[in-house]
Amino acid sequence: MPGSHDFEYLTLIRREEGPARYGQPRFRESDQTRANRDDRPKHSAHLGSQVSAVTSFWNGERQKREYNNLPPVGEGIPLLLQIDESYDVDSLRHYFQFEVVSEQDDGFVIVASEDRSLAFFQQKLSDFVGSITGSAGIAKIHELETDFTQEDRLKRILSDTLFAELPKLDGDAPYIVDISISCQGNIELPKKPKRGRMLDKTWAKKEAEWSEARARAYEHWDELKDERMETIQEFITFYKGEILGDAAPNSDAPPDYFELRLRLPARGLKDLLLNHPYIFEVVEPEDIELPQGHTRQLEDIAAQLTLNPPAADAPRVCVIDSGIQEEHILLSQAIEKDASYCFLPGISPADVADYVVNGGHGTRVAGAVLYGNMIPDRGSIDLETWIQNARVLDDHCRMPVALLPPALIREVVKHFHEGPSQTRIFNHSINADMPCRRRHMSAWAAEIDRLSNEYDILVIQSIGNLAMTSPAPKLGVFELVNGGKDYPDYFTEACSRLANPSQSFQALTVGSVGHGAYENGGWRSFSARKGDPSAFSRAGLGIWNSIKPEVVEFGGDFLRTAGASPSVSAPSHAKDCYPSLVRSTLGGGPAFDRDDIGTSFSAPMVTRIASRLAAILPEASCLLYRALIVQSARWPDWAGALRAEEKAALISRIGYGVPNIEVATTNNDFRTTFITNQEQEIKQGECHIYQVPIPASVRAAGSDYSIRVDVTLSYAAEPRRTRMGHRGYLSTWLDWLSNRREESLDSFISRAVKDDEDAIREGVSFPWMIHARSSDGQVPNVRRNIGTLQKDWAIIRSNQLPQDFCIAVRGHKGWSTDPDNIANYTLAVTFDITGKEIAIYDPFRVAVEELEAELGIGEAEAEVFI
Repeated sequence: MPGSHDFEYLTLIRREEGPARYGQPRFRESDQTRANRDDRPKHSAHLGSQVSAVTSFWNGERQKREYNNLPPVGEGIPLLLQIDESYDVDSLRHYFQFEVVSEQDDGFVIVASEDRSLAFFQQKLSDFVGSITGSAGIAKIHELETDFTQEDRLKRILSDTLFAELPKLDGDAPYIVDISISCQGNIELPKKPKRGRMLDKTWAKKEAEWSEARARAYEHWDELKDERMETIQEFITFYKGEILGDAAPNSDAPPDYFELRLRLPARGLKDLLLNHPYIFEVVEPEDIELPQGHTRQLEDIAAQLTLNPPAADAPRVCVIDSGIQEEHILLSQAIEKDASYCFLPGISPADVADYVVNGGHGTRVAGAVLYGNMIPDRGSIDLETWIQNARVLDDHCRMPVALLPPALIREVVKHFHEGPSQTRIFNHSINADMPCRRRHMSAWAAEIDRLSNEYDILVIQSIGNLAMTSPAPKLGVFELVNGGKDYPDYFTEACSRLANPSQSFQALTVGSVGHGAYENGGWRSFSARKGDPSAFSRAGLGIWNSIKPEVVEFGGDFLRTAGASPSVSAPSHAKDCYPSLVRSTLGGGPAFDRDDIGTSFSAPMVTRIASRLAAILPEASCLLYRALIVQSARWPDWAGALRAEEKAALISRIGYGVPNIEVATTNNDFRTTFITNQEQEIKQGECHIYQVPIPASVRAAGSDYSIRVDVTLSYAAEPRRTRMGHRGYLSTWLDWLSNRREESLDSFISRAVKDDEDAIREGVSFPWMIHARSSDGQVPNVRRNIGTLQKDWAIIRSNQLPQDFCIAVRGHKGWSTDPDNIANYTLAVTFDITGKEIAIYDPFRVAVEELEAELGIGEAEAEVFI
């Protein structure tokens, strides 16, 4: 019989570390680059003619501005370059004195030059002909665009709507826009020193020197920002506009941009877009998605139960929403009222109630954090979580135009995280009502990434909802199914794409699934099986084809009538299709009901798991909470029979599946989870090897059981908005790989860690569902190593497991040029006997203890959270 124990998490033992051995580079030098190098005079002359045309154009434009008394735009001129995709964009700054404004797709990059004559670049063209050191990069600059309408540049920085309206921007009609302005200059921080064995006096001097250098970099950045703000202000004054908001990210390194919300007449906006060299994104302020707003006859439900407040040291969850009905009978015992705060301008900070009609919004979210989908109505309940109330939406569930979402989310996080409780878990069931853009990370999403890396917080984020009905371009489900795009095929439409800021790399993004088939009174649910995506739940993949949503939970479903032109609704008789939610009673109605739907309410059900993990592992990194939630997620049983292309569609709709609070927070005799015992640090170019000894009884030749192996890597690094792709967006990016069947520990170390010997390659890969290469897994065109949350799983026969199961975590160079730049990570590995034929927990525990004894690892080094 299985033994009795606490089933604590087991330790992942780091067995080896060293320089990482990588495969072939992603991009190889192009044929065009080689041709340019082979015929240097021709290529130099080609670029030289483009330089002459560009400088002539901009000199003429500046003369026109002076003649017409238009506001000055500074010395810089914008340029659009096409470069070899293997070329490091930082080389443009280092070798040619271009400031990189933003990296684009297809090998394009927007740069600016303070030198209107481009004299330095022209000298490099001459040097290139003579093969002079420092000019070789000219071969990788293929074109200097000479489109003087600037459409090629503007279509890359403007939203689709603004680009379409560009020809009409000639009058005085007012426009409100969010403008992101690159502000990198040539600022670089010196490497932060490490103490090592320095004496106190030496260390103090080194640390002081670094602090001074950092302060000078910030002073330089502030001067640069002031200079560019002054230019913008001259435009604002000249065209009688207004700056409505100003937000700049705050981090250890000088930020690469700042954002302004401007009100300008159309002609002033057009002048700014055409002539300001440092603008890299211009979008309209996004409307916040509204609740579905179903009005129904609801029965009063008397609450007959005793609710006991959480323990004083219980986890805190900040609900960033429309406020909360704090005296609600189901919530009042769990509200940390002293922490409540209203961030809306012009409203008292103490006005934190939820005034949204038909039952509120934040109140429902708070209830889902506490109870999930099971609202108690009798008995005595010990509450597990303190709820903190951050009101950021008004009575109509909207965000005022005076609030910039990036600045607001930073203000909220700083207020609660730097407060007495140091809150680390935030529920953010707020989205824009349009699909996100996919070229650059939005300012809102990037700020979530930056805050997560800076403060070690976890933001649980709803993916956003499709409206029941909506005209173009925000098509609703009714318009989609009546326009020839039936469920679930319409999830591939651009209008169904996930909504800002759910593309955030660090946020745990949550979609919604239905409970299964329902049919009554001529209406039937869109979901026909448990785990089918809800009709309203937006879909991925995310930015740069990252896996989004990561997880899903039950958030309800729409229903439809039969026929070629179906109606779409959420009729009151279909309560089985809707989650049970606490509702505000300020406007009357019951204390809870099944009367609303949305990803707003599936997200807090996942937040509930994060809070439970924080109670069990109070000292652990939020990266580990995120890893364990995703580690516990499973696809529905019917997904195993899907074809490859159907699996690819499914992962874009439900991610890794529905998380399970028991799997995330406990082990048992048949399921064992290993974790890194604390947050780990890894540099660019480093490799960490982890070893899990497989007990002989589990891999014995006579045994033949199905074992599900799940691996999840969760990491954080510093983002940079002006860069493209996950490699350029993060300062350091990570991936993981495992050993193969019949591949020994030594052979795997040889393959993963770079040394003087050739790599030893043994065995056959495990049947990973996703894989690091999009062509190698069971899910085509999807890769696990894009993004900061990387999960994969495989079903392996027990007698095919190697003696040791090994994982390598590798650090790769991102945008940072500092070789000491680090990413922080946690890792989780789970073994699950799916048929429960044999107990595995105790054999694994004993095998780990024996390995620790063999390696001489003490208790402190082997400590795990329990």
